[in-house]
Amino acid sequence: MFTPIIPTGSSKPIAPYVHGTKADGVVYVSGTLAIGPDGASVPGDITVQTHYVIEQIAGVLKAAGATLSDIAYNIIILKRREDYSAFNKVYAEYFGANPPARYCIIAELVRDEFLVEISSIAHTAKS
Repeated sequence: MFTPIIPTGSSKPIAPYVHGTKADGVVYVSGTLAIGPDGASVPGDITVQTHYVIEQIAGVLKAAGATLSDIAYNIIILKRREDYSAFNKVYAEYFGANPPARYCIIAELVRDEFLVEISSIAHTAKS
C-alpha cells in the first residue's frame, strides 16, 4: 500500500502517473521535468531547468513530510553531455554538503525542450 503525493498547485502529469508516492516511510518522486502548473514547458537553459526541477521535487517531498536532505538516491537524465558541468554547479547548491547517491545518464527526454529529468527516493519516519 502507498499514498499518492500530489502537491497543491503542481503541474498536471503528461502521462499516467502521480508526482510521488509514500510507502513505509519511503517517498518515491516520479521523474520530474521543467513543466509549469499550466502544463507548458518552463523555458530556459540547464541552470534554469535544474533549479526548477529540484524545487518541484522539494515541493513533492514537503507534501509527503520530507525535505531534500531526506533524499538517499537521485536518478538524473541529462539531454546533452555539454550541460553536465553547469548541471553539477546547480545540483551542488542543493546537495553539496551531504550529497545522496546518484545515477546520471545522457539520453533523449519526452519533449525536445526538456534538458533534465530527476527522480528521487527519500527516507522519512514511517507513516
